[in-house]
Amino acid sequence: MIGNLQDTIMLNNGVQMPGFGLGVFKVGDGTPVINSVKSALRAGYRSIDTAAVYGNEEGVGQAIRESGVDRETLFLTSKVWNADQGYESTFKAFETSLAKLGTDYLDLYLIHWPVKGKYLDTWRAMTELYRQKRVRAIGVSNFQIHHLKEILGSSDIVPAVNQVELHPLLNQQELRDFCKLQNITVEAWSPLMKGNLDLPVLQEIAAVHGKTAAQVVLRWHLQHGIVVIPKSVHDHRIRENAQVFDFSLTADEMHRIDALHVGKRFGPDPDNFDF
Repeated sequence: MIGNLQDTIMLNNGVQMPGFGLGVFKVGDGTPVINSVKSALRAGYRSIDTAAVYGNEEGVGQAIRESGVDRETLFLTSKVWNADQGYESTFKAFETSLAKLGTDYLDLYLIHWPVKGKYLDTWRAMTELYRQKRVRAIGVSNFQIHHLKEILGSSDIVPAVNQVELHPLLNQQELRDFCKLQNITVEAWSPLMKGNLDLPVLQEIAAVHGKTAAQVVLRWHLQHGIVVIPKSVHDHRIRENAQVFDFSLTADEMHRIDALHVGKRFGPDPDNFDF
């Protein structure tokens, strides 16, 4: 388990990925995302997760350049959007993302959603980008077990990461178990349940440790070996989210949080999503 903000976990191809990062979903391009990313980098974050559809890749790139932090020390993730999926169009989408970010490679490139009839061709293009060393690792997002099985059956390259909605109310245990067997790292989006943290169990455990409910939930993820990318546009919250390495949850506390699972999604269901 990672012990500080810059600790990494090894992906299935040997690439090291920070276990804690900043997500920028719904952070406006320009000043909002520039300030958010700069705050995170000042606080010691080294992983930034964006996507073409977020519309803020240019701001992310500008923030990185202005931060003075060496690009080589960062782990930068982006994603190919649904409308751009397919073999040829994925290459174009990748070049567009690189241009907006102002970089000549990505650390991780993900298929954003499993668009039926397209994601296998998209994966084929991504494996080509990986072989060309344009991206250090490739993976998927919002893929269920049956989607992963299709990828595994069609390619000799196993996704390095599966980024999914995951939190105490949706612990994705079956999917996590499958990914572990296949050596696919699980990364959580919406790890803080879109702020729905006012649950007695979380509040009680937080009080015991002198922490916030958000910090308790992030610690729960880390102790389960789940990579987290909490989003914030506030400097104090960005720093507070990262203050989760000076305490541990007991086995009983972990069990109590595990028991909160009710299969509750705050985002779309990958099997019932209007692509």
